[in-house]
Amino acid sequence: MEAKFPEYLGHLKALAGKLSKEIPGTMSGFGMLHKEALAAGALSTKVKELMALAISISAGCEGCIAFHTHDALRAGATRQEIMETIAVAILMGGGPSVIYGAEALDALDQFEAKGGATGPS
Repeated sequence: MEAKFPEYLGHLKALAGKLSKEIPGTMSGFGMLHKEALAAGALSTKVKELMALAISISAGCEGCIAFHTHDALRAGATRQEIMETIAVAILMGGGPSVIYGAEALDALDQFEAKGGATGPS
């Protein structure tokens, strides 16, 4: 298994940092939206990260899969919770979600092989 998701996540974070320098207002606003939307409230951050992962799978966004698999682990999601999230995404997204669900499983395996979610979020 080629470990691409942990490295891909780092690459995306570096690119987002470059975007922040070029369009600071937009990226700051997005960062605030991200923080507020995923903050614990009636739903825990873990549940919200699992929801974001399901949407990432059904939308077919590999970068989003990398971020939200990592962040779901960091928020305390178990392997089984992530696997059930993948199952719900497949239910809602059909065949394309099977492919991106497999990508999410690959991301989960790679992050777990590296010791889970480590480093800054």
